[in-house]
Amino acid sequence: MKQLKPIDVCRLDLFTAEDELRQKYTEPIVVRVLRIREEYTWFLSNPDAKDRQFVENTIARHGINKTQAYADLAIVKALLPMLGQASRDFHRYRYNEMILETFQMAKKRKDTKTMEKAASSYAKYNRVDLEDEQAVPYDLIVVQPFTATDDPSVLGIKPMPRLQERIQELLHKYQAENIDIEDIEYEEADLEESALFPPANPQDDGTVTETNIL
Repeated sequence: MKQLKPIDVCRLDLFTAEDELRQKYTEPIVVRVLRIREEYTWFLSNPDAKDRQFVENTIARHGINKTQAYADLAIVKALLPMLGQASRDFHRYRYNEMILETFQMAKKRKDTKTMEKAASSYAKYNRVDLEDEQAVPYDLIVVQPFTATDDPSVLGIKPMPRLQERIQELLHKYQAENIDIEDIEYEEADLEESALFPPANPQDDGTVTETNIL
């Protein structure tokens, strides 16, 4: 059996079936996880409860001492990211529950106006007026075959006759017209830089010295 801290077990197996828990962990760990699971559910149902209320409820329900109850509270708070993920689904469930309860109460009073509003709110929130999205059958999608070609007729463009021959003719023509062009080697530019870029200070001859740098 694994020997892990309760917080680690809760992160891994908070909602694992009890039989599986007993196969994986020791009895004290299983008892602790099952208790924290109930506390977790209570916390979801009472999101505005104070720490004191949580501790008092835990002591009353499970008969443990205050130190153990606060230790459980620390674990529940450590699982808050999990609570955050579940909170939206939980509030959706609670909203539907309240709307249906309102509908039933209005039905008993024969308050058709309230019944209509509750039914409309329920339908709008659950989007029952929209068609179910159809899953895309990815396994039936056939990959489109593509073949490279230089034939413009596939785009509806009439191909130029004797294209390659025409290209060669133009190459020979323009090469012949530019026969006088010659490649020359690179030559160092003969510039009188001292005359083109005189120093700002007439006394300065352009020589870099320590005094200039400082």
